[in-house]
Amino acid sequence: MKAQPSVSTCPDQASTPLLVVDALSFLENGPYSFSAGAGECVGLSGQSGVGKSQLLKAIVDVIPHAGEVYLGGVACAGIPAPEWRRQVALVPAESYWWYDTVEQHFPDAGHRFLSGGWLEQFGFPPDVISWQVSRLSTGERQRLALLRALVHEPRVLLLDEPTSGLDPVYTARFENIVSEYQGQGGIALVWVTHDREQLQRVATRAYLVGKKELLPSRDGGVKTS
Repeated sequence: MKAQPSVSTCPDQASTPLLVVDALSFLENGPYSFSAGAGECVGLSGQSGVGKSQLLKAIVDVIPHAGEVYLGGVACAGIPAPEWRRQVALVPAESYWWYDTVEQHFPDAGHRFLSGGWLEQFGFPPDVISWQVSRLSTGERQRLALLRALVHEPRVLLLDEPTSGLDPVYTARFENIVSEYQGQGGIALVWVTHDREQLQRVATRAYLVGKKELLPSRDGGVKTS
């Protein structure tokens, strides 16, 4: 099994990283290297079309790429793909729904995250789990997509412009739920957003994504976990 690189190969040099991205490249982008420790949120910003979404897709192993990603010291290549994507969960800007009802997308409709007040924070009644997906608005799908990812209790959460279709009230609630989940311990976040103020609210540090490298950004670094 390929060994995890020493932390010094990653630009942020976290002492005990949970997620390590090592020389990851795809198409004409990269190589990118960074790490995220438990309790940290790495913010990513950059021009539209530069490859931020593709970087997250490479981390979650749904597009071809070179390089490696490690979770708790174990390489992605050494973990079955379905398990990797449960532990390193991607919430895309536009969520995908495969079945007719909301309930079919949740492995456990009685999960604690669906009965602990988060549905109510997101403005849903308890019976939303029985709704037809076709009746959901774009914003409702975005909010439910976060909970759909969280019920697998991932160790790393990759967020790709997750609040782009939400108003300020639900954006704040979304950020609060993510923070509450992260506060349960042992969780790392990678958050892509064009919203500079959001980066400053959620990120412990931030990078500007270029075609060939990540550059430290002045955005982020305000949140302390």
